[in-house]
Amino acid sequence: MSTTHTIISQIFRDIVLSQNESRMIEDKMERIELKKGSSLLQAQDTVFHQYYVDHGCLRTYFIDSAGKEHTIQFAINDWWISDYTAFFNTGKAIMNIETIQDTTFYKISRSNMDALLLAIPQLETFFRKKMEGAFASFQKRILASLSQTAKERYLSFITTYPNIEQSVKNYHIASFLGITTESLSRIRKEIAQNSVS
Repeated sequence: MSTTHTIISQIFRDIVLSQNESRMIEDKMERIELKKGSSLLQAQDTVFHQYYVDHGCLRTYFIDSAGKEHTIQFAINDWWISDYTAFFNTGKAIMNIETIQDTTFYKISRSNMDALLLAIPQLETFFRKKMEGAFASFQKRILASLSQTAKERYLSFITTYPNIEQSVKNYHIASFLGITTESLSRIRKEIAQNSVS
């Protein structure tokens, strides 16, 4: 069994695919390996693909007019990532995506995805559920940024990404949470003190 065939079984484990359907998907997904610190997508690129993370970690971020980075998302094993606004509109990216660990992922183009959705109708439900989950997560994140304290946002972050802190720079986490690195250090110190007492 090929590596790609194995990963197809893993990605689409929630649905039953025939051997022919698995081969169709396999033919339309490309395996990519990138070293830590590589750029996958830059603002103003035309976005043709979305990506499934087999292992590693990527970061999506936006650079504002003052040159400040705002981390929008981390993508870890078994997550999908892209600049979806540009992907669905075949437009220019507003986001940047970089690897923050050595990463292996699989990419699929919009045209190949559309062809698969026509050929394998159950994929429509699979991807719809993924998009619903992603939309709900982003909405929860917006509400958290409006209503939660920095400490509450940090605790939510380490619940969502339990093994990521060792691999991610502090300023990436602070940027994701919308706080300074100094505030992040204070929060961690406070949590550590409370766990001891």
